[in-house]
Order: sequence, then C-alpha cells, then structure tokens
Amino acid sequence: MKKLNVSIIGAAGYTGGELLRLLIHHDNIESITAVSQSQKGKQVSDVFSDLIGEVELEFSSKANEKSDIIFLCLQHGDSENYLKENAHLLNCKIIDLSKDFRLTDNNSFDDKNFVYGLPELNKEKIKTANYIANPGCFATAIQLALLPFAKNNLLKGTIQVTAVTGSTGAGIKPTETTHFSWRQNNISVYQPFEHPHNAEIKQSLNQLQENFDGEFLFIPQRGNFARGILATTILESDLLESEIKKMFEELYQNEAFTFLIDKTIDLKMVVNTNKCFINIKKHNKHVLITTVIDNLLKGAAGQAVQNMNIMFGLNEQEGLKLKCITY
Repeated sequence: MKKLNVSIIGAAGYTGGELLRLLIHHDNIESITAVSQSQKGKQVSDVFSDLIGEVELEFSSKANEKSDIIFLCLQHGDSENYLKENAHLLNCKIIDLSKDFRLTDNNSFDDKNFVYGLPELNKEKIKTANYIANPGCFATAIQLALLPFAKNNLLKGTIQVTAVTGSTGAGIKPTETTHFSWRQNNISVYQPFEHPHNAEIKQSLNQLQENFDGEFLFIPQRGNFARGILATTILESDLLESEIKKMFEELYQNEAFTFLIDKTIDLKMVVNTNKCFINIKKHNKHVLITTVIDNLLKGAAGQAVQNMNIMFGLNEQEGLKLKCITY
C-alpha cells in the first residue's frame, strides 16, 4: 500500500511529542504535519530537543488537508470543537486521544461514529473504522485486568482498584500538583470513586457482560515519577489461580502487546514500550490482578499508532518495537 500522510493536532504536548517520536521512524509514513498554535513556525527539535538530528520539521498552524489520518492530541472537550471548526478533515481517518468520543452516548460527530479503540476488545471493529476514540490511560490498564472475567461472564460483587500514575498523565501544562517541588517525595489520592475513566471502563465491561451490576470502586493516585501506571485490581472468584491464568492466556494469546507474567512486575518493565504486563495472585476467594503500562505509550500515543496500524492493515507492531530502559 502507499505510504501515509499524517497530521498531528496538538503536536507540542506530551502525547503529540510521543507520536512524533514514533512516526518519524515508522516505515509506512510518507509525511508528518505537526500542528501547534503555540509553537507554529518553530522547529520541532527546538521544542523536543531529543529529536535534534532526527527530524527537520516545523510546527504548522493547520493540518494537511490531504492527510490519510489525523491524530487529535487536544485537551478534553477541545476535539469536538476542533472538528466543528474544521469539518473538512472528517474526510480523513481520525484518531482522537481525548475523552470526547469514548462513550456510546457521545461517540458520533455529524452521524459519523467513533469506535472505542481498545484493540484487545474491538480489533475487528477497528479494522473497518474511519474514526477511533483512543482509550484513557487508567482505563487501558484496568480494562486489561478485567476483560477476561467479563468475557466469561464471571464478574460479580465489588471490584476494587487502586492505581498510581506518573505526572505526565496530567499533561504538559504545569499545575499545582505536577510541578517538581510538590510531586517529588510525595503521593496523593485524587478523584476517588469519581474518576472520568470510570464510565468507559464500565461501558466496556457491559459490552462483554451485560448483567454485571456490581460496584466498581476506583481510587487513583498521583505518583512521584514521570511516566507509567501500576494498577492493582481485587475481585472475588471461585476459580483456581491456574484456571484464571488460563482464561487470561486464552484471551491475550494473539495480542501483540499484552502479556501474562508469572514473576512480580514493576513499572520499569514497561516504561518506554507499548506493552501491558499482567500478574495474577489468588488468596482464598480474592484475586489480585496487577497491571503495568506506560501511560504515554500503551495508555495514549503507542496505542494510537497501534490502532492506526490496524485501521490500514499494517503489521500491528510497526513503529512500536521499542526497547525498555531498566536502570
């Protein structure tokens, strides 16, 4: 197939920068238009100095109208407005990394439906989609811990989740709870029980197990590190630990980036990769599922490229064979 022309809207943020790093080394990309109103006219390598010597590209004020695919890396609520102001871009395929189109009651724009882009859940739909709503980072880590139970109609009772995320999850604009002097040597709970990702998690679980009506208790935490998510999910099950592991292996055996791991897992195993590692322990009737991802890659830009590859019939791992730094 022909190589792709890509536009990244909001290319100067964390997820936009990660997309640039991935796509400039993607064998199927012809051109990249990096759109940023705040940085227009500047060299990309002036903003992302790690790209010096790798790319000669200026930030633009508008997308390439002949793009094969548009990545929207805008603030929550801004993607819908951007498409209203630039409706001609609906002729391109679109992957939105905000929350604007993730829920089924708000997943269309001018009668154009967005597919929820979790490959482990909706790969067949993604293959034929024109518009993708990329999942949230917490939502990705937590759903991958729960999908095997939901697929087998085994969710029951209360699901308890605690997950800690790095400061990049809050975006590139400094805030009171992201600057170094507050975040360093610190940890805190925020939005307990009411995090915005709750709705998309419940939506996916109900897609597989319509009758699940148990409580979902999610406690997010801010960690004193830059990137990554570690989530611990606890639920009840009558299955043996070996039976649970078999269930996970069967669901994820053909997935390119999701792996069941027998040894204890930690963030450094996945940071700077598009992988999700899962560990399972059973204690009496309770099951502990630990998942780790890089919030900027499998939780955002990496998963977006994974979705692009699926949409265009490319190798799912193209541009995503990244190496983890473990020291």
